[in-house]
Amino acid sequence: MRILLVEDESTLAAQLAQALAQAGYAVDHAADGIDAEHLGTEHPYDTVVLDLGLPRLDGLTVLKRWRQAGNDVPVLILTARDSWVEKVEGIDAGADDYLTKPFRTEELLARIRALIRRSAGRTSPTLACGPVLLAPGSGQVSVNGNPVTLTSHEFKVLDYLMHHQGAIVSKTTLTEHIYAQDFDRDSNTIEVFVGRLRRKLGVDVIETVRGLGYRMRPPASSA
Repeated sequence: MRILLVEDESTLAAQLAQALAQAGYAVDHAADGIDAEHLGTEHPYDTVVLDLGLPRLDGLTVLKRWRQAGNDVPVLILTARDSWVEKVEGIDAGADDYLTKPFRTEELLARIRALIRRSAGRTSPTLACGPVLLAPGSGQVSVNGNPVTLTSHEFKVLDYLMHHQGAIVSKTTLTEHIYAQDFDRDSNTIEVFVGRLRRKLGVDVIETVRGLGYRMRPPASSA
């Protein structure tokens, strides 16, 4: 999953970017509203963490412009303590959730996971596809109750496919959602990751749709 972090305070931004990366997210960062609006318009993010007090263009205006343009990316706004006016304005402008500074990183991560679940039409904190279980919060994957060890990129590919079960996901889409903007991307490596996942999972849950991409479905016996 790919996240846009919009925060102008450099120390906090670095801390949050590190925490998000350690949690398995691909992270792009914008330090002002102009860059944020551009990135959020040009790239397909799974969630945006948006501070409202930004230089050059305030976060509320950025959010309003995204929504007016039909951009429905889930947005979590960061507000100052006790600024109830900002909270109301943010929600009215189209924010999906808010978090008041200062906050615990664990709460931020939990709220992001909830936003991603809701945007994918899912409510359970654990994703299941036949015998395969994936827990985004802990990063644990199991098949028939047996733990499976995945690399960071293998987990990201499986996580995205699990969140979009039943849908055909192209290699281009996977590439866009598992790599940050400044990463040296190669869509051909997606085939490598999928091949490794199939071997490690040991069950037929990732279907290749010729010419289109991949689809995550339970095995025929579990459907």
